[in-house]
Amino acid sequence: METIKSLTNKKVKDWVKLKQKADREQTGLFLVAGEHLVLEALKHKVIKELIVTQIPAYGNDLPQYQVTPEIMKKISGLISPPDIIAVCYKKETKTIGNQVLLLDTIQDPGNLGTIIRSAVAFGIDTIVLSPGCVDLYNDKVIRASEGMVFHLSIFRQNLLEIINELKTNGYKIYGTDVHQGTNLKQIKFPIKKALIIGNEGNGVNQAITAACDIRVNIPMVANCESLNVAMATTIILYEMAGQNHE
Repeated sequence: METIKSLTNKKVKDWVKLKQKADREQTGLFLVAGEHLVLEALKHKVIKELIVTQIPAYGNDLPQYQVTPEIMKKISGLISPPDIIAVCYKKETKTIGNQVLLLDTIQDPGNLGTIIRSAVAFGIDTIVLSPGCVDLYNDKVIRASEGMVFHLSIFRQNLLEIINELKTNGYKIYGTDVHQGTNLKQIKFPIKKALIIGNEGNGVNQAITAACDIRVNIPMVANCESLNVAMATTIILYEMAGQNHE
């Protein structure tokens, strides 16, 4: 195990750069901080190397670098730095299951991470991010997902393109529509389906909405117009998961 004590060490500088989207894209690497997330990454065999303040009881077959708490704070950017960070390989796979979630320009990393967590909880196989979505490997996305980002096939593609592919293969396409959608409770979902969730402020893009087979909404009392996008997604996924398939 190599010990690093200087903030100006080249390895430290390279790790810090991974907090930037451009560097994550260039290197194909990203960081996960904290024991829980590192253990999830370890299960999925995506770790390149470990950065630690003390020797962990696992990952002995991986390159490890012991650093000072000061360096760990610099790398993590957290007020209370973790004892361990993993440098991980991006692992975007384009495999499509029966339960697909399409995300149209979700921009808040906390929302994306929470949606990923709910997707795993309620049996989604595949998430497709539109080009305008926040970076999947943003550290706030990873933290909010509680490591569930490793459990799904998640990739980025133009949504109209993927919708056409899905329709060709027999999927029914559902989109959220707060004002004109069908009551969620009245819908019977088939086995092969894709749900489109729209942007926090603007909802689903009009061209994408036009490509939907059915628009859905969540029934609410009149004095509440809408829900947080992650909460709304969770409710719809729960309802979908609880149905008997046609």
